[in-house]
Amino acid sequence: MAEAEILTRYRNVAVVGLSSDPLKPSRKVAVYLAEHGYNVIPVNPKATEILGKKSYPSLSVVPEKVEIVDIFRRPEDVMPIVEEAIKVGAKVVWMQEGIVNEAAAQKAREAGLQVVMDKCIRRELMKLKHKQV
Repeated sequence: MAEAEILTRYRNVAVVGLSSDPLKPSRKVAVYLAEHGYNVIPVNPKATEILGKKSYPSLSVVPEKVEIVDIFRRPEDVMPIVEEAIKVGAKVVWMQEGIVNEAAAQKAREAGLQVVMDKCIRRELMKLKHKQV
């Protein structure tokens, strides 16, 4: 499934590593997604609220359906997030630009999840929106 199809099909995005700092890329991405109709679910154990929404310490305690898990963490920290994504029934694991973890990607694929790696979800959505104009 191509990135455009993923972004068209799914709306619930858990942003793992979402920062409360407005200058951080994760925050800019989350704001952009929210502005374009996506339900952004903050996942950050160090925050209780981000962007006016409750922040969860992990994917496993998010009470709503998670479709896309957008990961803003170092490559070596990705595997446990992917394992949680599988457990909660996510459809897509999206590793942001600069994040590559082949073993985690393979594990996600074997569990039936779509994987996007080393791409910015905001940039891909911008391309999609540009094509629709």
